[in-house]
Amino acid sequence: MNKTYISIICEDGFPLAATLYQPKTVKAAVMIAPATGIKQTFYNSFASFLADSGFGVICYDNRGIGKSRKGSINDGDPSLITWGREDMSAVLEKLKDLFPETTYHLVGHSAGGQLVGLMKNTNDLGSMFNFACSSGSIRNMGFAFKFQAYFFMNVFIPINNLLFGQTNSQWVGMGEPLPKTVATQWSQWCNGSGYVAMAFEKEIDKHAYDEIDIPSLWLHATDDSIANLANVKDMISVFPNLKSEIVTLEPRILGFKEIGHMKFFSSKNKKLWNYAVNFLNENLK
Repeated sequence: MNKTYISIICEDGFPLAATLYQPKTVKAAVMIAPATGIKQTFYNSFASFLADSGFGVICYDNRGIGKSRKGSINDGDPSLITWGREDMSAVLEKLKDLFPETTYHLVGHSAGGQLVGLMKNTNDLGSMFNFACSSGSIRNMGFAFKFQAYFFMNVFIPINNLLFGQTNSQWVGMGEPLPKTVATQWSQWCNGSGYVAMAFEKEIDKHAYDEIDIPSLWLHATDDSIANLANVKDMISVFPNLKSEIVTLEPRILGFKEIGHMKFFSSKNKKLWNYAVNFLNENLK
């Protein structure tokens, strides 16, 4: 497996920092779409595992995040909509260029699976594997976590955006600093139901959520206060024609101390990665 740092130019001209994982023999190609504010390096071990299993892989930083931050955090008009429409579409086009004559698949972590219907080329995907991907609706969260989520979304984000022109989510252990519009949309969408559906016929005039009919597998853990079962189902409801299956992971039964919203991708939980590899192998055509 060879690992190479590459640049991906979006249709609007914005460059994204990305990493290419090239296996010796390619049986299919995968783009790993990151969670909100999470850098591509977080997925390095998982991406290497996929490459060692025969998949060509691209990981990337969304604009405004990690090595794709150019100048000001808000340069390039970063938003959840732009991440889906421009960034994810460009990554898939690069994947097609680098791995022609194969099939293309998405591994989405949280926002990475939520935004797939905004892609301009979503019809080129053959399947989708999601972990911790849900609507994140505050109303469906448990009482104790609901208070924390409400404070973050409705107090912390607005105050940070007002004072700093960005949300310093790293102060509360929520990944990288977030561009202002990203955080604002995140707050708006999690305060309703259906996540991205909150913006349909408003900021979003065109989308492909109604068209996507590929096989999909949605994993979530019982110790994840965000992507609980109700919120996973709420997100899937935005895809009326999607072929979907939900798998609920019980950490203690599986022998793990915790999985939560992030630790599926930890090398300590490596044996969970076979869920992804097995699903991808089943959907190579």
